[in-house]
Amino acid sequence: MRIFITFFMFFTSIAISKGNPAVNIDTTEIVEIGGIKQFIKLQGVDRTKPLLLFLHGGPGTSLIPVADTFTAKLKERFVVVQWDQRETGETLKLNHSTETLSLGLFQKDTDELINYLLQKFSRKKLFLVSHSFGSMLGFNFADQHPELLYAYISISGIVDQRQSERLTLEMLNKWARETNNDIAIKELALVKLPFENEDDLFYSQKWLFIHNGVDFAKEDGFKTKYHDWLAVWFPMWKKAVTNNLFKTLPVLKCPVYFIEGNGDKQQSHYIVEDYYKFLKAPKKAMFWFEKSGHTVFNSEPDKLQQVIIEKILPVAFQ
Repeated sequence: MRIFITFFMFFTSIAISKGNPAVNIDTTEIVEIGGIKQFIKLQGVDRTKPLLLFLHGGPGTSLIPVADTFTAKLKERFVVVQWDQRETGETLKLNHSTETLSLGLFQKDTDELINYLLQKFSRKKLFLVSHSFGSMLGFNFADQHPELLYAYISISGIVDQRQSERLTLEMLNKWARETNNDIAIKELALVKLPFENEDDLFYSQKWLFIHNGVDFAKEDGFKTKYHDWLAVWFPMWKKAVTNNLFKTLPVLKCPVYFIEGNGDKQQSHYIVEDYYKFLKAPKKAMFWFEKSGHTVFNSEPDKLQQVIIEKILPVAFQ
């Protein structure tokens, strides 16, 4: 694997503190991963700090456009790496995937990128953070290569998606009846579990968004935009979510931390809590975010950074 292009600007500054140089890093790179060009962004005030890689969710939802809002403090303590996975964001602008999308393909990309970063910075380990779908990559890497992680941090992780779908649909049907929402009642009745076709996922997600106060789900163009996403991602998603970590991953050999928002009062969040209690690991902890739902980094960015810096980082080096 090699770097194709380093673009924009690479800024470096040297500051002397107790005789140790601190070198600032703010750069983007296009790296060959999995046979295609893939885009990463690296930021930090000192390139000698620990590496922290974010695995975005979606699938297909880049965090780069909003990353500065939840990484300003992290960049003081880490070299923060954002990655647009294949068919996503800046990577999609560069090229399409040359292989059929599959969970295994994304997991191999993750392995390749992490090994590249460790070699580039001459490190033995890094911190790995995932959001939602990214946990399917994160848990796999933590299972296969625990020796390469200081810690794995799962935000809104996917543990048992089938059970989560059932609980969410039960909650939405109850809410629709209690609010006398005839359209919701009618459309939710079309949803069959497990999700076998695109409309099953669409109607479930549409009413979950509306229940959570996301106004764009009410717009006329929402269905078209969501089905554009489904056309790319639903075949892989349907196969990927069959995994149940209670059955396939009872033990991790690296420290693991769970961050979950329960501000929307969904019962599906507690599947993650059950798994946290079930999982055996050398170190583990769970942090609840009471003002958040699925996207903790949007609603409580300061608390997210505080937890990572004050609760997780110090323990890694004890």
